[in-house]
Amino acid sequence: MIGHRLAGHRFEANAFWRLVPGGMPRRWWLFRPFDWLARHWPVGRSRQGLLVIRMDGIGDMVLFRSSLDHYAEAFGVPREDIVVLGCKAWGELAETVFSGYRTMVIDEHRFAKRPWYRFGVALAVRRLNPAITVCDQFFRRPLMADSLAWIAGAPQTAMSLPYINEATRSTFAWYLSQASRVVFTGHYPLHEVARHYRFVSEILGREVPAVPPMLEWREREPKVPKGAPYVVVNPGSNAPGRRWPVDNYLKLADRLHAMGFRIVVVGTSGEKADVERLKAFAETSGVIDLIGQTTMDELMDLLKHAALVLTNDSGPAHLAVALGVRTLVVVGGGHFGCFFPYPEGIAPATVRFAWTAMDCYHCFWRCPKRTDDRDAFPCVAAVTPEQAWAKVEELLA
Repeated sequence: MIGHRLAGHRFEANAFWRLVPGGMPRRWWLFRPFDWLARHWPVGRSRQGLLVIRMDGIGDMVLFRSSLDHYAEAFGVPREDIVVLGCKAWGELAETVFSGYRTMVIDEHRFAKRPWYRFGVALAVRRLNPAITVCDQFFRRPLMADSLAWIAGAPQTAMSLPYINEATRSTFAWYLSQASRVVFTGHYPLHEVARHYRFVSEILGREVPAVPPMLEWREREPKVPKGAPYVVVNPGSNAPGRRWPVDNYLKLADRLHAMGFRIVVVGTSGEKADVERLKAFAETSGVIDLIGQTTMDELMDLLKHAALVLTNDSGPAHLAVALGVRTLVVVGGGHFGCFFPYPEGIAPATVRFAWTAMDCYHCFWRCPKRTDDRDAFPCVAAVTPEQAWAKVEELLA
């Protein structure tokens, strides 16, 4: 049954090109001996189970999570024999979020840059000895996700057709030509949740309706003193351009504090400089500054018990939405509609999105309009506090 489901839909490439491919980046040639050696490393046991590769960020993991629960049926593998190979970025959450599955977490940045670390990881992946490998990511880096799938050396490999540009065309073609099945999940732009459900639907041979992201999380008191309800403000993002100006957050926070809410600010220690202006605000309004002071699981506790979350396009935004918390997300246009905003049918009733449409949407965050790389993207900065407040009022109604 599994072999039948994975048959067909293949990339074709001749044996000579696969042996000596043209157009490959230098790093591929550097990593090639290590990857090849790991792939052919002897493992003294029969192949078993399913390896699911997720070399992506926190938000991507959240959007994928619910579709995983269809993999056992789709691939005919017991849940306990499914291994999710993921990133350090969300490694602290893996045991809880993927309860019932086996997990393996690696440092994705070291894997992409350090040959000896890469070789150690490659051997560990090879020793998993899966019967099937799955890589369902539209936006992915071939020298990470696709290389891990190739190293695993499973007899059957199912991959989604990724986003391909000229820089990645040869590399993706090389890896895809050796997959058992390549699944086309739709043209860009399409929301990631919809893509993941199209993937499992194609494997199952029937439509599986997409559902909003949802995460189960423990019941534990958050890292704040007891008191009035609090609003979590997440003014950071992994890219400075996606950060809505802090002054705008201050305006919203001031109004919410006047309504009786406490304000809790979160983020990484590297974002501290962006919120120094909150210090003066904190002296009069009692802002609780937790930037750089929470672990990932403590952040989840904090988000779960919040009355409201105000956030940029970021991993914590997806976490808040999936926890069912009332959430406002300020959205830019870099890949509008793929991650944020969620489309109708996938967006929970507890989330709102604020954006200002511009002709330059879908630039993939390669913005030519900024004079400084530390500035917010114009499409992000164009969202006004009034727009955002209107969404907040909807959520609080």
